Amino acid sequence: MSLDLPRGDIHVYFSFPDQINDETLLTKYGYFLSKEEKEQWQRFHFAQHQHQYLVTRALIRTTLSLYINKDPSDWCFSLNNYGKPEIKRKPRDPHIRFNLSHTDGLIMCAVMLENDIGVDVENRERNNELKKIADRYFSSQEICTLHQAPKNLQKHLFFEYWTLKESYIKARGMGLSIPLDQFSFDITSKEKEGVKISFDPQFNDNPHHWRFLRFKPSHQHLAALAIKSKTNLRFNVITKKVVPLKSIKLFKLPFS
Repeated sequence: MSLDLPRGDIHVYFSFPDQINDETLLTKYGYFLSKEEKEQWQRFHFAQHQHQYLVTRALIRTTLSLYINKDPSDWCFSLNNYGKPEIKRKPRDPHIRFNLSHTDGLIMCAVMLENDIGVDVENRERNNELKKIADRYFSSQEICTLHQAPKNLQKHLFFEYWTLKESYIKARGMGLSIPLDQFSFDITSKEKEGVKISFDPQFNDNPHHWRFLRFKPSHQHLAALAIKSKTNLRFNVITKKVVPLKSIKLFKLPFS
């Protein structure tokens, strides 16, 4: 029996690849891969990256099969001009949209009907030169807020901004062709709407068409979700923790 996915529902799945080591399961995952995916899988030099890729592909394929009665190996995907994947669907299939993100130790996948959707998850233990990245890519408003924040909060704030920005450009399906400094997030607002986005005057988008949610799926990870909606549709977000082919459990997370 297929899972129901009402319009307005967003199902968000989190999978922790380091906790998936059952060789029988991993062998089954390998059977799901397309020829192109197998070639990509084999191109990874490090076992950790091979493992994460395998679990990522198994996650999206088995997740989609929860909603449509199709074997996980039968899903076919296409890429838009910027590399965003979409389902190759038959005319009668429901218009399921999905987006994936992964980082060290965590994979995130979200599905819903029809709406543009984007997700990003990041490992906060990365030690890149975060301020230099922010100074190069963030908006002037975000840079100012970041530099004025207490030092012990700056790293967390950086990843709040980064996950939100990534989720937005992934929902737009245009990747880094969208200049990151031409839109800004206000995450300090105490208003009911929570996260707010604004655009430079020359930027062709409407802030009222976007909603954002933030998650903290573990002590070391931050995640964000972007949804485009031109209506006042009320969204119902359900978060789950999954081991593909083995278990799916509700994963209660605070979000804003």
